[in-house]
Amino acid sequence: ILPGTQLHGATQVAAGAVVGPDTTLTDVTVGEGASVIRTHGSEAEIGPGASVGPFAYLRPGTVLGAKGKIGTFVETKNASIGNGSKVPHLSYVGDATIGEESNIGAASIFVNYDGVKKHHTTVGSHVRMGSDNMYVAPVTVGDGAYSGAGTVIRKDVPAGALAINVAPQRNIEGWVLQNRAGTAAARAAAAASLAGPVETEAVPADPAVAADAPDPDVETTVTSLPTPPTEESDHS
Repeated sequence: ILPGTQLHGATQVAAGAVVGPDTTLTDVTVGEGASVIRTHGSEAEIGPGASVGPFAYLRPGTVLGAKGKIGTFVETKNASIGNGSKVPHLSYVGDATIGEESNIGAASIFVNYDGVKKHHTTVGSHVRMGSDNMYVAPVTVGDGAYSGAGTVIRKDVPAGALAINVAPQRNIEGWVLQNRAGTAAARAAAAASLAGPVETEAVPADPAVAADAPDPDVETTVTSLPTPPTEESDHS
């Protein structure tokens, strides 16, 4: 129990766990060998070997499975996160069930409230979800599914499917020089234009392309969309 830590109510801390510093837990169960750093939690359960924080907020109904992770600037509420699953960065998981060994990408929001009622989201096991995803409940993501970065999931995702919302990127050339003349950005753009044009890669019109396989050692899944080969390409 490290400095600045407060344990209230029926909080229980098992052998080998490390709690703190600067942590406040009320009616929280911390499993054997778990780590809870700079976290505020109440009426939650942290499984054996799990990792929480720093700067996490565990609201009532949070259940984190064995060796799971709730990371930096993550808020959870009424959420069951399965064994080995991770919500590593900058996310809100509310009214949700996540299976085992799944990864929720950074900056993901479980959109559970329609202004009147709360709705539930279910994410399966061995799922790899992209960063900046929105899960508009009620919605279900099947086992082994993937999603691309920036995806808004409004419909169920079948097991093993890739969910993407791809729109072509639009670059408005010269906008800064025309609309922000005299600014530091305009001066930098003008100087860069004197150095020659910058090559940009066009976004493929057809979104039905496969996602790159993620690095298993990287917690935040970023699914990129490769450019389809052209006639000049050496790739088949």
